Formats: sequence, C-alpha cells, structure tokens
Amino acid sequence: GRTGGHGMSTMTETGVTQVYRVYIKAAPEAIWDAITKPEWNERYGYPGRGEYDLRPGGSYRAVAGPEAQAMGMPELLVEGEVLELDPPRKLVQTWRAAWDPDLVAEGFTRVTWEISEQHGGVTHLTVTHELEGAPKHAAQVASTAPLAQGGGGWTWILSDLKTLLESGSSLQS
Repeated sequence: GRTGGHGMSTMTETGVTQVYRVYIKAAPEAIWDAITKPEWNERYGYPGRGEYDLRPGGSYRAVAGPEAQAMGMPELLVEGEVLELDPPRKLVQTWRAAWDPDLVAEGFTRVTWEISEQHGGVTHLTVTHELEGAPKHAAQVASTAPLAQGGGGWTWILSDLKTLLESGSSLQS
C-alpha cells in the first residue's frame, strides 16, 4: 500500500500530514548525524547538502552543489528553521521548497524526525511532514513520479539513507 495510507484520493486542497517510517540497522547517533551533518546528508537522496544550525531558531538550508547548479538547479533548494531538537532522538524543523515560486508561495511546512532505538542494533526512524494548506508541497514530497523524472520523494530519501548507513554506499553510487 501507499506510505501512511495516503493515496491521491485523500489529497485535498488543504493538504495532508504524511508519515514515513523505516527500520535501519544503525545506532541513533549515526542516523542523527546522517540527517544533520552535511558530509553525510549530501551522500544520499537528491543532489545537495543540508546545512543545519542546530539550535532552536537556527537556520536550515539545502543547497545544490556546483555540478547540480551547472545542470540548471538553483543554489537554494529548501529552507527552514530548527524549532526543537533532542539529539539523537528528535528534530523538528520548518521546511519550504525554494526551487519553484508556486512552492515558495505556499509557505513553510513542518517536518519532525523521530529516532527510536529498538533492540539488536536496529533503530526506527519516523518522518512526519505536516502539509496543511500546502497541496503542491504534498504532491512533491509524496512523489510517485519515476525517479528519472525527479520522483521518489521522502520514500526515496529514507530508502537511500538506510542503504547508505547499512552498506556504506548510496543507491546511485
């Protein structure tokens, strides 16, 4: 089934909350670093690196590297602010796509990362993206389009994060 049970039929004009969950064979600290440290987060998901100022009110920016910019991507991909943090368990941030004026116009959405240690070296990662009033953002991050067309959304990002931490290389490396 679709992640979180949200099919396109539930996509209303007000948007939805999307929840993504994955089990990863890695320590909570390793997952926290993979999310928040640029040298890690630039290695999985979409091209670009996430730069966090890890304090309440601190800035978040995802920026495209020179190669991606040469292919036509803008430098600033996503922007936001750190709202709350409890390393290595929880990070709450605002999140607004910056690559399209229509998305910028929708304003900021909210992403919560929750990292929960299980047993046997397995950790549960939950990403909750609150998309009320942001249907264009909701369609982007739920992306069911083919990867070659920029699809994949959060499912792709978290699958790649898991692959990198467990195998040492990303899905596309």
